Amino acid sequence: MLRLGRIPYAHGLELQEKLVVERQAGRIPDQLLLLEHDPVFTLGRNARAQNVLLPAEALRERGFEVFETGRGGDVTYHGPGQAVGYPILDLSPDRRDVHRYIRDLEEVMIRTCADYGLAASRVTGLTGTWLGDEKIGAIGVRIARWVTSHGFAFNVGTDLSAFDLIVPCGIRGRGVTSLERKLGRPVPLDEVMDRLAASFASVFERLAA
Repeated sequence: MLRLGRIPYAHGLELQEKLVVERQAGRIPDQLLLLEHDPVFTLGRNARAQNVLLPAEALRERGFEVFETGRGGDVTYHGPGQAVGYPILDLSPDRRDVHRYIRDLEEVMIRTCADYGLAASRVTGLTGTWLGDEKIGAIGVRIARWVTSHGFAFNVGTDLSAFDLIVPCGIRGRGVTSLERKLGRPVPLDEVMDRLAASFASVFERLAA
């Protein structure tokens, strides 16, 4: 497990690409990268232009980077106060099931919410982790030769107003929330990353926290 602190999105993307090649070649073991990003909107392979409510240049003028990326899904936001996890896992031989992998990432965040007394759940037909009609954890993954990259984003003390500039994950009619909003108090990001790491190790039976 690697704790990277707060890094630009491009740095995280470059590191993932290098680690995927190394993992595919069997030169490194499974990895979990935990980090924060500078404010950025990322567009997945299925992103639709109408789900970004301002032109990219206008977003940049407001201090947001904009990246098209190779993960699945639509548009989302990453920024300070959000715990981002990038698993670099070889799913062979026993976990070669994309749907199972996504459900497992949801389970990691569901268990982390439970650590704080919150009953998170899945929503049929939608990806991510939810508290009622509000999403607290988003998922967007890439799998190449059964090695994973990209991953999950869990809102801890995230500035939720940034999500007003997009249709998060292309899902209309539902909101976005954070751990701090639901608990009504500050929560240390490092503490949450510890709990995410522990939940990840439990769910995947790898990468002891």
